Amino acid sequence: MQAVKRSRRHVEEEPTMVEPKTKYDRQLRIWGEVGQAALEEASICLLNCGPTGSEALKNLVLGGVGSITVVDGSKVQFGDLGNNFMVDAKSVGQSKAKSVCAFLQELNDSVNAKFIEENPDTLITTNPSFFSQFTLVIATQLVEDSMLKLDRICRDANVKLVLVRSYGLAGFVRISVKEHPIIDSKPDHFLDDLRLNNPWPELKSFVETIDLNVSEPAAAHKHIPYVVILVKMAEEWAQSHSGNLPSTREEKKEFKDLVKSKMVSTDEDNYKEAIEAAFKVFAPRGISK
Repeated sequence: MQAVKRSRRHVEEEPTMVEPKTKYDRQLRIWGEVGQAALEEASICLLNCGPTGSEALKNLVLGGVGSITVVDGSKVQFGDLGNNFMVDAKSVGQSKAKSVCAFLQELNDSVNAKFIEENPDTLITTNPSFFSQFTLVIATQLVEDSMLKLDRICRDANVKLVLVRSYGLAGFVRISVKEHPIIDSKPDHFLDDLRLNNPWPELKSFVETIDLNVSEPAAAHKHIPYVVILVKMAEEWAQSHSGNLPSTREEKKEFKDLVKSKMVSTDEDNYKEAIEAAFKVFAPRGISK
């Protein structure tokens, strides 16, 4: 009998081993495993679980956030049934934090969900160190004085804070962080600045060690990085054009022809790559305003 029980338990546990990959398959395609891991390690605190806060937390729970803590000292009223999907008629008169937390837990049982029945304004005043344990605090429907206090608390603890307040169909969202760099991993238009028209000393020194006119062995000529080719071509062009780089359409075409003329054979992909990337030489120097 014990052997049978162990076998059944093994069968029941087996699907959970692959569950995260299948459950979050679509979002993994968007932000990858690193982004999903960051979400699963995050700890979120929600202050006031009205309709706005509950919906915000719902999206995080469905995404697989690590843990949530709902803080609200009010009770569910009949008016809440018309604007909050996280409560029902059975919840009326019950703790709003407890009811919302229970509904959110049902959406994703892998999320660690907790609730605290306390007024957020009181918690901000009496126990500011409470917020240091979280990755992010979402504060909804707070008065200005409490928002200012919470902002100072979260900044000192280096905790990200999102302030939200809704007025029917209108509202505002304010993000308070010390620094939060954002990198677009899949930009629609990307122009990398390789400093081809103004190489830094180390790059310039490296380029000077390579001779484009050496055609033997042929393999060596094919493996010259296209960046080196463009830097050398830019220098050659500037020497014969009073220190200026190509600017007009005709000059840009002539520059590409110059690069093409250095090819020893037609199968040199590095020179083809240099021709395709020639526009990076024409890019204006400095930061655009």
